[in-house]
Amino acid sequence: MRVWVLSLATGLIVGFLFSAMKLPLPAPPVFSGVLGIVGIWLGGVVFSWISRLWQ
Repeated sequence: MRVWVLSLATGLIVGFLFSAMKLPLPAPPVFSGVLGIVGIWLGGVVFSWISRLWQ
C-alpha cells in the first residue's frame, strides 16, 4: 500500500511540475491510452503466470 501512495504522490508532483513549466503531460491524453498501459501490464502478468505453469 505504501508503494501505491508514493507512486500517486510522485505522479501528482510530476503532473504539477509539468503543468507549471507549461510542458505537455508525460501521460496518455485520453482514458483509452491509460487502458492501453493497463493492458500491457496485464499481458505481462498473465504471461508470467502461464510461464510458471509450464515450468
